Amino acid sequence: MIDIKVYNREGKKLEDLRVDESLFGGTIRPALLKQAIVMYHANKRVGTAATKSRGMVDGSTRKIYRQKGTGNARAGSIRTPVRVGGGRTFAKVARDFGKAMPKKQRRLACDSALLAKMQSGRVMIVDELSFEAPKTAEFARVLGNLKIDRSCLVMLPESDTNVYKSVRNIYKVDVMKVNDLNAGDICNKQNVLFTKDAFLALLDKKKTN
Repeated sequence: MIDIKVYNREGKKLEDLRVDESLFGGTIRPALLKQAIVMYHANKRVGTAATKSRGMVDGSTRKIYRQKGTGNARAGSIRTPVRVGGGRTFAKVARDFGKAMPKKQRRLACDSALLAKMQSGRVMIVDELSFEAPKTAEFARVLGNLKIDRSCLVMLPESDTNVYKSVRNIYKVDVMKVNDLNAGDICNKQNVLFTKDAFLALLDKKKTN
């Protein structure tokens, strides 16, 4: 069992939540976790880089000058890669770098990532995070009260525009719904901050699966 502390917005401890490790696979799977992180980064690659081959550049296909008798080296068309303005020898083409994993493997990788964070004490719970209006300074104060001074992933039960707007200008802090949780985003941040409702929703989902 893992004890996770629940704090209020002032940084005062309210209670401990006991979490059964078996809900998150019971053990960390490094190989599966690495595969998920590689997929996460690969799917972020745009892959639109492209250059022109000799068949794509402008210019005649006529031989520049006759083969023999000029004293020059043999030459073909002006579009040859060895001449200025010619095409590339091995031209880059747009490609899709995306990778895929079965749904069950993605879920197990996410569980492993979250379990690793919990075991290292990098998961925190705050009783609530509601704002009447976007307040970046107020959210930064909450992070300071919780002693979160590095990158952080904030998990909410549902989308909250005021929380999102309060966070978007804070360096290396992102907001996500608990249903969108994935191994890549968890591993990309030092800390994971759940609201109590979001964490209980996650536990209920694990118990029903």
